[in-house]
Amino acid sequence: MTQLYKTIGLIGKPHHDGTSATIETLYKYLIENNYNVLVESSVAPFIRIDNLPKHSLMQIGEQAELAIVVGGDGYMLGAARVLAGYKIGVIGVNRGNLGFLTDLSPDNLIPPLEAILRGESRSEQRFVIEAEVYRHGKLKSSNSAVNEAVVHAGKVANMIEFEVYIDGSFMFSQRSDGLIISTPTGSTAYSMSAGGPILTPGLNALSLVPMFPHTLTSRPIVVDGSSEIKLILANENYENLQVSCDGHVILAVMPGDEVIIKKSEYTLRLIHPLDHDYFNVLRSKLSWGNELY
Repeated sequence: MTQLYKTIGLIGKPHHDGTSATIETLYKYLIENNYNVLVESSVAPFIRIDNLPKHSLMQIGEQAELAIVVGGDGYMLGAARVLAGYKIGVIGVNRGNLGFLTDLSPDNLIPPLEAILRGESRSEQRFVIEAEVYRHGKLKSSNSAVNEAVVHAGKVANMIEFEVYIDGSFMFSQRSDGLIISTPTGSTAYSMSAGGPILTPGLNALSLVPMFPHTLTSRPIVVDGSSEIKLILANENYENLQVSCDGHVILAVMPGDEVIIKKSEYTLRLIHPLDHDYFNVLRSKLSWGNELY
């Protein structure tokens, strides 16, 4: 039988015994079944296999057809921001807590993986957003996010002032702790904790969720996913401002800067088992309906 995937990348959280054990299991299984296996460089030193070659995330993206990411959603996001720039499929093994993005269980790993490698799987595209910081009309910094971009003060409980424009049209001005701009993928993460709506993954939409706004009339709003969202930071703000991408990458912002957030040209291709059901994931992770039993 022709192999659907010939080269597979293994990516995982370093310094984590459970992750190392899972990657060792995956490596041995894949090698025994004649797959070419690339182990990401940060986790390779923790795998108890002699003379194991190390590969960067970029090399895995360029050379592999499938990447298996072992860890929690946070680690999955870090890998996904890089891998979204390639045509590689990505599947997650949950070694974290909630695991909205990591379908496979390390306790029952090989049977569902075998089915996926035979092509018994489903694929979906999750869009990615880009955050750009402009100062005096010049691009100062940028990065991508799979979950959300958050504009906020660098200190806890510091209000900031800003204006929001959608496709060039003024939407509102606000004083708050910040603003969360979330993708459907991120709608079950930080945005949900702040009272934002859950967006099903196939929606072409972004949610804007104010963080502790200084008015009771300020509410989350959902806009078209192809919109360009522009925030202009008031000159009266303190200088310690930031844009956080997925809570990992921090872009510095100054009073008067413009922050533009829009859909990236790249998408993340997630691979799921055939029995994957998004609403079942929600019921399981959020304990919906448990009060009835």
